[in-house]
Amino acid sequence: MRQGIADIIREALISAHGDGLIKTAEPPAYSVETSKKEEFGDYSTNAAMLLAPLEKKGPRQIAGVIKERIAAFPQVEKCEVAGPGFINIFLKKSYWLSVLEDIVRQGAGFGRSQTGAGRRVQVEFVSANPTGPLHIGHGRGAAVGDALANILKAAGYDVEKEYYINDVGRQMNTLGRSVFLRHQELLGKTITFPEDSYKGEYIKEVAADFIAKNGEKYRDAPEDLAVPVFSRFAGEALLERIRTDLKDFGVEFDRWCSEKALVEKGLVEATIDEIKKRGYIYEAEGALWFRTTGFGDDKDRVLTKADGSRTYFASDIAYHRDKVERGFSTIVDVWGADHHGYEGRVRALVKALGYDDSVLKVIFIQLVALLRNGVPVPMGKREGEFVTLRQVMDEVGVDACRFFFLMRRSDAHLDFDLELAKSQAPENPVYYVQYCHARIKSIIGFAKEKGAVIPEDFDSKLLSRLDQKEEVEIIKHLGSFGEVVERSAAAMEPHRVTFYLMELAGLFHPYYNKNRVVTEDPELTAARLLLCGAVATVAANGLRLLGVSAPDKM
Repeated sequence: MRQGIADIIREALISAHGDGLIKTAEPPAYSVETSKKEEFGDYSTNAAMLLAPLEKKGPRQIAGVIKERIAAFPQVEKCEVAGPGFINIFLKKSYWLSVLEDIVRQGAGFGRSQTGAGRRVQVEFVSANPTGPLHIGHGRGAAVGDALANILKAAGYDVEKEYYINDVGRQMNTLGRSVFLRHQELLGKTITFPEDSYKGEYIKEVAADFIAKNGEKYRDAPEDLAVPVFSRFAGEALLERIRTDLKDFGVEFDRWCSEKALVEKGLVEATIDEIKKRGYIYEAEGALWFRTTGFGDDKDRVLTKADGSRTYFASDIAYHRDKVERGFSTIVDVWGADHHGYEGRVRALVKALGYDDSVLKVIFIQLVALLRNGVPVPMGKREGEFVTLRQVMDEVGVDACRFFFLMRRSDAHLDFDLELAKSQAPENPVYYVQYCHARIKSIIGFAKEKGAVIPEDFDSKLLSRLDQKEEVEIIKHLGSFGEVVERSAAAMEPHRVTFYLMELAGLFHPYYNKNRVVTEDPELTAARLLLCGAVATVAANGLRLLGVSAPDKM
């Protein structure tokens, strides 16, 4: 809709130029904004103010010329010049009523566009090390990454979702040793666990599974020979748990990329060689360094330590080189807040390889505080315990879990109240939005029982019965859904869709509580059923983007 208004303004400017009223053939990029107050119309533009310096005339004088041209379009009720030269545009009610026809005709496709057509986007998210179960922080990252991918697809982008598996290095050796020692303990041996070992209950479970499958075969095996076996077994077992948890959370990936595979294919060595050829590698203190400060990083980074072992960053540069070279228009990394310092070095890599680092978009996921009736939930007291995504999913359900994770900007701290998420009350945002859809389905079912006819046409006389202020407000909000999806995709901010749905429910529930839908007047009933059906369609479309269900009954 905003684009439609922008097109009207552009045509008005072309017409004024053609008639010699303005000299500028190509006007500067003007804005079209939704008016925040009813008295300022539906939309406003600053086009006249931007043209004024070029035309060497007052902005209000130019606005007066443009206003007359805009007002001549059939969709426009009137135009007004305001303030220093803004043009406020009031649209006809018939234009807004046509939105209902668009919604009903497009159905599940309403809100979708081809804005991003021709652009490939890769979204890499979660990517938790396979050294333990997913915790609630991973869950928030999963919800954000998956919803973002859905929204980008709805805006016409070609999207690929990817999970990067850190399956080599020190953490995997630590995992293998931790499971091996638990295995020894379960077989009756007295074991002292190193400080850096993984001590969660899940380590015992993996060790018990190992014994169930292998018996006591490794009871007396030397630790250095056993650890690689246990590392591989534990990594595969925990990765399978992660896959299962994510699938149950409604998240599936198009591609799983293994760090081990990058190493085995020689991509890490090849990437280091490429950077060395470009002159950005040097040796110091027995280590191999990447001169990332030359590209804006705060300090240079070690790739190979003095003992010959590689850093995590060495694999990461190979991985990001591989991602860039796959030809994506944008690569999106969804990282935890503890990775803030990592962005500079990855951008340095992209620049060092000769690419524009605008190809890289990093989204940071802030921490989640778990509450119960407003009181912080204590974490486990035993070492190695934490609240898992599975525990939260099982308690509040996937829908509430995903919706709550998406209720704030991803880089803002999130308080997640378990009791609120489970409650069936208006205070629970996900219940409030889902109940909007379920309530409408119930209304339509009741109307059919009473013999009401659900209209299939969009007769202007019928739609004119939707003349209440609240009805027009709802229709205007429905009409902005496509714009919200496009802007959410452009900004890569899924929470915008969540906010939109909460606002939609906030408009509909009070309207329904005040007005009967099924009345003694068949025409009014039909008009209101059309409106309700459109609200249900848009609510379902929005919830689908978030990966949340739209139940017919609650």
